Amino acid sequence: MTAVNSRLFLFLFPISMLIGSAHAQGDPAQGAGLFRQNCASCHSPERGQNLVGPSLYSVVGRPAASVADFPYSAAMKRSGIVWTPDQLLAYLKAPRKYVPGVKMMFPGLADEKDRENVVAFLATLGQAPAVGPSAADSHAP
Repeated sequence: MTAVNSRLFLFLFPISMLIGSAHAQGDPAQGAGLFRQNCASCHSPERGQNLVGPSLYSVVGRPAASVADFPYSAAMKRSGIVWTPDQLLAYLKAPRKYVPGVKMMFPGLADEKDRENVVAFLATLGQAPAVGPSAADSHAP
């Protein structure tokens, strides 16, 4: 790495870390209210309690379509998504555009701050266990 590249890296790396962590700035309390208004009719925040949609307990860090005994769409099963905060933010903006063919009829949350708040709330619902590729594949048909 040249001296110029080294200096550029040292300048840009901390900035990129700040940008990457901006999504963690949501308010979980406001997100809980938004969850109740927009999500709770179809998704439960409780462990093992599926409704029309799968339980969202421990969704952050969990592979998509990995709740046992839930009938996911083929599109969600094929998505390969792991629900990181960034993936959730993008999905919640327009679910049917982000994963064409999903069953979820929710149009999305247009406001970025609302999405950040919901994701901050979802992050309070528990931690997903570490899942290796073979465990994630075991939930696919």
